[in-house]
Amino acid sequence: MSAALPVELNSGFVPRRKRPSVWVVLPVLLLVGLSLLPLLYVAMKTWEAGWHEALRLIWRPFVWGLMRNTLLLMVGVTVTCAVVGLSLAWLLERSDLPGRRLWGVVLCLPFAVPSFVSGFTWVSLSPKFEGLWGAILVMSLSKYPLVFLPVAATLRNLDTSLEESARTMGCNRREVFRRVTLPLLWPSILGGCLLIALHMLVEFGALSILNLQTFTTAIYQQFELEFSNANAAMLSAALLLMCLLMLWLELRVRGKARHVRIGQGVARRGAPIRLRGWMPLGQAYCLGLAILGSGIPLGMLAYWLSVGSSAAFPVADISRALLSSLSISLGGAGVSLLLALPVSFLVVRYKGRLAIWAERLPYLLHALPGLVIALTLVYFALHYVPALYQTTGLLLLAYALLFLPLAQAPVRTALTKAAPQLEEAARTLGATPFMAFCRITLPIIFPALAAAFALVFLDAMKELTATLLLSPTGMTTLATEVWAHTANVEFAAAAPYAALLILVSGLPVYLLTTRMYLNRA
Repeated sequence: MSAALPVELNSGFVPRRKRPSVWVVLPVLLLVGLSLLPLLYVAMKTWEAGWHEALRLIWRPFVWGLMRNTLLLMVGVTVTCAVVGLSLAWLLERSDLPGRRLWGVVLCLPFAVPSFVSGFTWVSLSPKFEGLWGAILVMSLSKYPLVFLPVAATLRNLDTSLEESARTMGCNRREVFRRVTLPLLWPSILGGCLLIALHMLVEFGALSILNLQTFTTAIYQQFELEFSNANAAMLSAALLLMCLLMLWLELRVRGKARHVRIGQGVARRGAPIRLRGWMPLGQAYCLGLAILGSGIPLGMLAYWLSVGSSAAFPVADISRALLSSLSISLGGAGVSLLLALPVSFLVVRYKGRLAIWAERLPYLLHALPGLVIALTLVYFALHYVPALYQTTGLLLLAYALLFLPLAQAPVRTALTKAAPQLEEAARTLGATPFMAFCRITLPIIFPALAAAFALVFLDAMKELTATLLLSPTGMTTLATEVWAHTANVEFAAAAPYAALLILVSGLPVYLLTTRMYLNRA
């Protein structure tokens, strides 16, 4: 038995098969085709309107005003989140601030509150928070954990000997941070900022509640209220171009630099920096962010719940919305997982142009605004498959396109650790390819599948734009009920739906952050 097969499972070499199975190729081809549909939709609507009319619709003061609001919102929120996230990560990971672990949990709570729920609570506090500056404030308080969490994780795992070497060469703390630490943090900062910028380009619910006109709110109004497909398509083209430009810009800024080192490094934490007289200011900074980020939204939500308790809650309506949210979110997570598995399998196990397309697919799908995907599916369903229009199946397809990147990332990472030689050994013992996958690979990647399912489920619970346009007639969800009641200034009526959304999405976020900060040894 000792003379086993001469296969190094941990050598880093992964043999690739030349011909992927048809059951792997077909889902990938389907997703590539579906991801190109928005571009085809915009091109078709432009052709129908004519180039002269298309340029007239784009070249208007109204469109330039939308672009101004969208860009100001994107830049303001991204820069604010970068500064807040970086400063918080340094304060909690590198200083001697008391209660750093508890602050790490508390300051991640805004991530559990959907952005349109935060917008609803701030607007219910005062209408002064409507408009551009109110939107920048509310969205920054909601999105800064997207920078804070990855930067804090990078600082926690950073080898402090690099900084200590710079100190021994005469650099002060500022120079060490600027020349050593910041370049190592740059990929994490850039990744978080890109996510925030794309979110701001495609955000709809919170901006609609905060009464700020951007491309997404204007597209929805043109389609749903004015029934103008040509205007909606041209605005969608401008928005889609901005999203793709952001991805290109991120690739250019990141370049080909690789911030790595030779060797394993030393797994130890350096001595924390003493704040001394700055200690009260650091505590006040964390306390202020906690109050603004989660204290005011949760406090206002509790207030409206108490106000609404004087009248009977519509238990039947709330239950129906909760069941609808759970059913379509579970279905969307399942469909996303079924499509993410063959895509990840093709990327990890095979070579070729199709594998390269599959590897680029998450970036393309992530850049597609949910509103544009929904409009595209509405157009093609009405013109080519009318029976599919306003069905649950079309909504689940939209969820799969929107949330495939969330599902693919953990699945792909897990598949890289599942050596294909194990399946080949099982096949030499008589197992079919499907049986070998189920018995060997599936148990290895099952935790990643569960994590991907949970991520997609939580995001699907909070999804608003595609649900508004594609949901079957009469279907209501927690997200659509919050949006509908807030649009009618019925804050007490929206509170129960918002509270349920926070309960569903808050528990996993709380468990994640407590595990990260309280159990990090």
